[in-house]
Amino acid sequence: QVQLVESGGGLVQTGGSLRLSCVASGETACLSAMGWYRQAAGKERELVGAITLDGTKHYGDSMEGRFTVSRDFARNTLILQMNNLKPEDTADYYCRADQHPEAGMSCPRQDYWGQGTQVTVSS
Repeated sequence: QVQLVESGGGLVQTGGSLRLSCVASGETACLSAMGWYRQAAGKERELVGAITLDGTKHYGDSMEGRFTVSRDFARNTLILQMNNLKPEDTADYYCRADQHPEAGMSCPRQDYWGQGTQVTVSS
């Protein structure tokens, strides 16, 4: 089992910044990719940014530029730096961590989600 604890959400004005943090604990030896997703009201969950086991970064459509994802592998921590926030960035932001055999032959395929942290951008 892997537990994910997110923090850093809140209310910010348009143009402001927020930094989200996700810390993984438990069976972290099998972690491969970790990523941030978001879900706005009435919309599907979408990728914001993710980092794979080899450090490659992937961003969702139109995410790169204002959003930067970083990862501390030693501390099992994933960070999302969000700058120049807009009202349309208002959503619940979720951390996801995947276990995968690429991290070790005996590792399972399993993904875990955090409880989510709310980000509200006021106009």
